[in-house]
Formats: sequence, C-alpha cells, structure tokens
Amino acid sequence: MKIIRIIKILFLTLLLVVVGGGAYYAYSFYSFTSKIKNPAAATSLPEWTGTERVNVLLLGVDKRENEETTRSDSIMIASIDPVTKKAHLFSVLRDSWVDIPGHRKNRINSAYELGGPELTAETVEELTGMPIQYYVVTDFQGFEKVVDALGGIDMYVEKDMEYYLYEDHGYYDIVLKKGQQHLDGRHALQYVRFRHDKMGDFTRTERQRKFLKAMAEKAKSGTSLLRIPSVLEAVSPYVTTNMTSSDMLRLANLGYKIDWSTLESAQIPPSNILREKRVNGAQVIDPRKERTQKYLQELLNGETRNEEQTKSQ
Repeated sequence: MKIIRIIKILFLTLLLVVVGGGAYYAYSFYSFTSKIKNPAAATSLPEWTGTERVNVLLLGVDKRENEETTRSDSIMIASIDPVTKKAHLFSVLRDSWVDIPGHRKNRINSAYELGGPELTAETVEELTGMPIQYYVVTDFQGFEKVVDALGGIDMYVEKDMEYYLYEDHGYYDIVLKKGQQHLDGRHALQYVRFRHDKMGDFTRTERQRKFLKAMAEKAKSGTSLLRIPSVLEAVSPYVTTNMTSSDMLRLANLGYKIDWSTLESAQIPPSNILREKRVNGAQVIDPRKERTQKYLQELLNGETRNEEQTKSQ
C-alpha cells in the first residue's frame, strides 16, 4: 500500500508539472499577443485559410530616437508550404527600383516610409507575384533582445568586419573578427548589418538569411524551447504585426513541424536576372519583374511537383 501511495504522489507531482508548464507556456503566449502592436484598422492583405502556401513578410527597421519616419533596413519573406512542410527564406534587395502602389517608382525600402508595413507588403506582392498574408516588423533593439533571450548564436564570421559611424556612443559601429564566434545580440546585429565591402547588399542579405536559419534551428532545439516564454517577453515591446492570436498559434504549430535545417534561401531578384542602372544620378537595381516572378513560380511550383512525385513513387 505504501508503494502505491508513493506512485500516486509521483504521478500527481508529474501531472502538476506538466499542466503547470503548459499553463505557463499558454500564459506567456497570450501575454505576448496582448502586448505587441497590432494595428486596429482592417488589413487589405489576403487571408490565409491554412491549406495554401503562407508568406510572411519580415521587416527590420532602423528606427532611431527622435525620428518620425524610417525606411525598412531589411526586407525578407518566409514562405511555407503547409502540405509539404517545406520552407523558403527570400531576401529582397532594398535598392530594387519598383512600382509602389499609389506612388511613383522608387527604391522598395522607401515603401515603409510612405505607407508602413501594409504598403510594403503590397509593394513586395506586386514585385514578386506572391500573396503576402502577414507581416512582422521589429527594430534593432527587438532583434538584439531575441538573440540574447535565446542565449546567443554560434556563427562563423567569414571576414574581419569594421565600420565606424562615431554616433550614439558607438552603438552603430561594427567590429567583428573572422572565425567561429558565439554572437550575442549586439554582435549578431553587427553581423547582419555589415555591407561595407565590394558586394554590398548582395552579401549582406546572404548573411542575414544564413543567420536567420541558424536562429530558427536553435529556437526549435530542446534547450531553447524552454526559453520561449522569456523570448516572447523580451521581444513583445518591439514587434508590430497584423496577425491575430489565432494566426500566431496556427503559424507556431506549422513552424514547429518544419525541418529548418533544410530551409532553402534565395535573393530577390536573383543575380542572373537583375540589372543595375542609374536613375536621377543614383545607382539602383532593375529587378525585371516579369522574369523575377517567373523564377519564383518555377522554383516554388517545381518543388511542390517534385514532392508529389516522390510521394507517388
């Protein structure tokens, strides 16, 4: 009888831990959704039903103190097929010269200054032909907070990186040494921001995709899953999104099923399609929209067909 009693006590203790842990994670999630900035106005973006490919626009903005407006510093698209459980990460070159709905042609990163994330999403959709259902916006501080909450990211730095602005007590300076490093939030921000070499934004966007892949893999690892509540708490003041709580829950569930180590990444527009040109004396990129859209359609549709053929064999 004593042994049975001990087993019951152990079982009840385990149950309390599991239920309590689940309650803690649920509380953390809903606390996060209540704190983030979610525009009250109805979105003009297409609805995601849960069965078709979902495209999430990820925007990093360089919003500095006392600035009323800003442009997007990085523009990325996370594209996930819920059927095949495959994901792509695309980075859009910010000097792409595009049509901005309701405005004249301009660099794509100026869309954020003209109309915020909604207009940026519409502009990216017009360029790529990919329906953008959701957007997530964060600034430099939010990025740092996420990396620090995850405990930092191990990354190989390909070259020595140095750039000095001599502003804000050196906050925007970049000083990194070549080699394998453990990057905290501050140094991770330096890594993804650096573009002061011959290839400029081309290699910068490549590093950004590489870093986000490493971050996604770590976030899904066993030890990092325990950090999720602290990650949500840390980043909530710095995030703006059009997602509802139920949208986030659906996407979080889908994201957990993705093998992020197989994440495919690419640049928009691809180097073999784009053309550099000058407009009013400024160097910009002609994305050649029709060719870029054809490239994306063949890439994404081809992957789906290959997956279906593999299953049928």
